[in-house]
Amino acid sequence: MKIAYISTYPPRECGIATFNQNLMRAVNANYAERKKPLDGGFVVALNDSASLHEYEYPEEVKYVIRQNHQKDYIRAANYINTSNAEACIMEHEFGIYGGESGIYILPLIHRLEKPLISILHTILKEPSYVQRIIIREIAEQSSKIIVMSQRAVEFLTTIYDLPVEKIQIIEHGVPDLEECENNPIRQLTAFKKHRVLLTFGLISRNKGLEIVVKALPAIVEKHPDVMYVVLGNTHPGVIKNSGEEYRDYLKSLAVKLNVSDHLTFINKFVSEEELINYLTATEIYVTPYHNEAQITSGTLSYAIGAGAAVVSTPYWHATELLSDNRGRLFDFKDSQALGDIINELLDQDRVLSELKENAYEYGLHLRWPNIGAEYIKVLQNASLIHDFSDKILKNSIVDPEIMPKFSLAHILRLTDDTGIVQHAKYGIPNLKEGYCLDDNARALIMAIMAYQRSKNREAFELLPVYLSYIHYMQTDDGNFRNFLSFNRQYLDEVGSEDSFGRTIWALGYLIGCAANNSYREFAIELFQKSIPHFKSLHHLRGLANTIIGLSLYLQTFRTDEGLVIELGKLTQPLIDAYKRTQSDDWQWFEDKMTYDNAILPLALLHSCEITGNDNARQIALKTMAFLDDLTLSNGYLSPVGNNGWYCRGCQFPAFDQQAIETMGMVLMHCQAYQIFRTPQYIEKMFLCYKWFLGENTLRAPLYDHETKGCCDGLLPTGINRNQGAESTLAYMISHLTVLKAFELEYEYDKFGQRLETC
Repeated sequence: MKIAYISTYPPRECGIATFNQNLMRAVNANYAERKKPLDGGFVVALNDSASLHEYEYPEEVKYVIRQNHQKDYIRAANYINTSNAEACIMEHEFGIYGGESGIYILPLIHRLEKPLISILHTILKEPSYVQRIIIREIAEQSSKIIVMSQRAVEFLTTIYDLPVEKIQIIEHGVPDLEECENNPIRQLTAFKKHRVLLTFGLISRNKGLEIVVKALPAIVEKHPDVMYVVLGNTHPGVIKNSGEEYRDYLKSLAVKLNVSDHLTFINKFVSEEELINYLTATEIYVTPYHNEAQITSGTLSYAIGAGAAVVSTPYWHATELLSDNRGRLFDFKDSQALGDIINELLDQDRVLSELKENAYEYGLHLRWPNIGAEYIKVLQNASLIHDFSDKILKNSIVDPEIMPKFSLAHILRLTDDTGIVQHAKYGIPNLKEGYCLDDNARALIMAIMAYQRSKNREAFELLPVYLSYIHYMQTDDGNFRNFLSFNRQYLDEVGSEDSFGRTIWALGYLIGCAANNSYREFAIELFQKSIPHFKSLHHLRGLANTIIGLSLYLQTFRTDEGLVIELGKLTQPLIDAYKRTQSDDWQWFEDKMTYDNAILPLALLHSCEITGNDNARQIALKTMAFLDDLTLSNGYLSPVGNNGWYCRGCQFPAFDQQAIETMGMVLMHCQAYQIFRTPQYIEKMFLCYKWFLGENTLRAPLYDHETKGCCDGLLPTGINRNQGAESTLAYMISHLTVLKAFELEYEYDKFGQRLETC
């Protein structure tokens, strides 16, 4: 089996790079015919700089991803898919991938057409929102998740809610090496005639090396032949930020404690052969890490594999690996306890030897060829292919079962007796920003939809709140203000045409679907008072929103010929704009696509239903197709980003993606289905809706299952975690639209005719 390995890789000095190289060799070691690494597959390597040529990689590295170049991840997926690889193994650590918490890895794994096994090197007990999303998405796309300890399984099942059957423990491998007969390390000055305490690995403050230095005075007092050897380079990230400040601090601390003659630094990155020699020449190996949050330690595994006596703080991996008398534990930052344990072991050769023997025996089953064989079994497991087939099927069908349960929790959190608050800081209402008419109009539509669907009493009780806000913002002449401060002070004299149009839409919807006659009559009064302002509209989106609202109104008052004529007048500027701008390669209303784009063809679809204007219908279909080609061509929705807009002849802006764009696409395809009854519109509608659930450019869900809100947008590096009214209402209206469309599809198929629905 040929395998594509996604990881850092030597000569990059990184523990995961070394692990991946060892794993590749271990898998190949189980096949006698494989003479070199390339025989078993290839590596897609992660660089930590903008250069593709930062490292002199060996021949098995066939593709390089620059950590912070998002397009490299997409190209890497394409490379793997067209290669001879039959499966993929991905090493995961948040810090080696680009974007917020390494979110750039998600688009890569979502595009893979090969079965994927993911090895998690870090599993956080208290993950951030994005970190939790990343682990859950990795699990969703993987046939198996590999971890190296039982504690990791507990975390994944209880904190990340992963199914236990998806997870498998395969412990960290160790070198398949023995100490050479004449170990040259024993002749080094630091080792010769000394009983050596050793710590190795990349040096940084979280390694807690000062705890050992502080314990040295008590140790040296009883055992003056002790030498503490620190083997390894300072971590590259530490070097960049603070140089050798930590190493210098340790040296000065040793001088202060009068133990500088008992501290040696060997500043080098050693090979495995050298490392085994160092470990076997060591009396006691020490890992004095500062806190428990280390789910896997390769250095600890190597020490056990070499048969070293280990003394460690009780971090997660150590508590498991050193159980059954394979080592000793001391409390975090407790240098006195460390000194007592080391003195006890150095005083009792029999106890020290027993620890070493227990470690060595356990380490035999951790040898890399054995670990490689376990990975081969996972890769060959029949369920791997089955899971992959399920993944393809799941991503290709319209399935309402994947939709979250509808909840008004976040809407209720944002709503008070004035209306719905505009913005939120994370999931908490940001009262400083006050209210706006746009959001209260959307909220009115959402509440009506929720009540119409399931007679939701909470939604029904919200109707007068939002309707009251609209009434409060209407001026004496029938126009509308938009913004209101939290202390109910008007912040503008006249609102935007967009907010005017959205309000007309909401009122038109309420008039057609009211469950309460008094609400309906009130909405009619507000609507009719605003009609004189229709003729003052000039901006296309203000016109489009008003067209939709007027069309909904006319579904109820079809005999109002004057307003039917007015609808035609409002529609004509969109038709004229299209004719002025369109060309063979540009089927749009303007020379650039900006915000809320789907609202324009959606308005024409509504208008032609009432007016029968075939010109409007044809333009709606052409612009819909153009918009679909731009935003759905990758198999998921990638709406026009708000960071620069999309100008004719320019590069398509991928970010910032906004939820309102997605809502427009969902509504547009739903309306097209209601008119034309073409099933592809239902499929496209659902595809657009899944943008909220993670079928998007970064493969990250914006719907928050905890707050029941929706994040404000998709940024180049991750998610905008704020959950304001616009984004949450866009999600909820989309959700309710999808449910309604599925019911329409079922009823149409069942009865063979179009049903009258509100």
